Amino acid sequence: MSSNIGLATIIDENYADNPERFLKYIDKWSLNKTLNLPIIGEGKPVIPKPGDKLWSKNALPSMAYGYNLRLTPLQILTFYNAIANNGVMVKPRFLKSVREFEDVVEAFDKEVIKSKICSDKTLGEIQEILKNAVERGTGKRLYSPHFSMAGKTGTAQTEYWMEDWKENKRYVSSFAGYFPVENPKYSCIVVIHKPSTQKGYYGADVSGPVFKSIAQKIFTDTPLIDEIESLEVQHASVKNQFESYYNTAQTYRTIMPNVVGLPAMDAIALLENMGLKVSFKGSGVVKKQSVAKGQKVKKNQNVVLEIS
Repeated sequence: MSSNIGLATIIDENYADNPERFLKYIDKWSLNKTLNLPIIGEGKPVIPKPGDKLWSKNALPSMAYGYNLRLTPLQILTFYNAIANNGVMVKPRFLKSVREFEDVVEAFDKEVIKSKICSDKTLGEIQEILKNAVERGTGKRLYSPHFSMAGKTGTAQTEYWMEDWKENKRYVSSFAGYFPVENPKYSCIVVIHKPSTQKGYYGADVSGPVFKSIAQKIFTDTPLIDEIESLEVQHASVKNQFESYYNTAQTYRTIMPNVVGLPAMDAIALLENMGLKVSFKGSGVVKKQSVAKGQKVKKNQNVVLEIS
C-alpha cells in the first residue's frame, strides 16, 4: 500500500505542534547538506523550515510524501544505500584509487557521513517494508523469484502550476532501491521525467522495469558467487606474454608493448599510463597497432589502435 494521505496524517498528528522535531531528523541524517561530491553542479537540498518562504500549514504533511522539498537523485540514493548498508551512510565514491602500474598514486578512502541513521529495530522494519513493496506492494510487478529486490516506487506531479497542466499532465516517475535483499551489494535509483501518460507514468510502470533490467543485467553478467575448480590454472601463452611485457615495462617504460589481443579498454589504459596519446577505431579487442612492439616511444606520442 502506498498512501500519501496516510503518511501525511501520521506526520501531521505527531509533529504538527512541533515541526522542528521532525526537521531535526532531516538534519540528523544530513539530508539538508550536499554530499560535497568531486564533480561540478551538485544541487543543494531545499528543506523548508518554519518562517521560510516555502513554509505553510501544508508544508509538513507534504514533506511526508516527498513534496515541498528538493533532493538530487544521488542524495536520495545515498539515504537508500544507508538502509541497505545496515544504517551506515557513506559518501558516494567514483574512484577507489589511481594507479600507475602497481604503484598507488592516490587513494580515496571510504568516508562515513553517518555511522548509524537509526536503531536496528527501526532499520529492520524499514528494510522489511521496502522488501514487501516489491514482493506484494506497489512494485509487485517487478517481483522475481530468481533474485530479490527492495525499494520504493515514486510518482510526482511536475509543472502542475502551469495553466495547461490539466490538459497536458506531466509527471516524474522514479524507483529507488537495492539488491539482493539478503546481502545487499548494489543500490540504484532510476528517475524518468515526463513519461508518456498514454503508456503509463507510475513508478512501477515506467522506472521500475528499468531498475529490474539493470538488476537482471548485473545478476547475469557479474554473479555474486562463482565456482572454479582450482586457483592454479595457468595458460602458457598468457603467462609468456605477461612476463615478456612486464619485464620490458619494468626495464624500459619507453618501449612499445604488444597490445594485440587485449580488450580495447585494457590496452588504452595501459598505453595512456605510459604517457602515450591513444586513438582507436571500432570496439572489442585490439587487432592492430600503429607502433610495432619493441619500438621506442616518447611521451605524448600518438598511437592508433584498430579494434574489432
